[in-house]
Amino acid sequence: MSPSLSVVADNDLKASRTEPARAETVAERVRSLQAEARQLAKDHVHAFTAAMTEVEHMAAEIADGGDAYPPGVRDLARRFVEDCEARVQTLEAIASRT
Repeated sequence: MSPSLSVVADNDLKASRTEPARAETVAERVRSLQAEARQLAKDHVHAFTAAMTEVEHMAAEIADGGDAYPPGVRDLARRFVEDCEARVQTLEAIASRT
């Protein structure tokens, strides 16, 4: 047996057909796209900061790794930790202003 059919009111459909949707102006679209671009940039800076922090932790492990790592590598990793820490702080300070 086939399913039963029922009548459904179309009051909402008539109202939407008589009132055309207001088109977004070019200026509104530009503002919207700029806001989206700013948010994407903030997200990208956050991801960059997180990646730098992760690399800083890895470099710290190598710097503290003892004789398993060559002395030049340990020294480079130690200096990288110091530099990276300062850069992350600078990046966070700049990002917090915007």
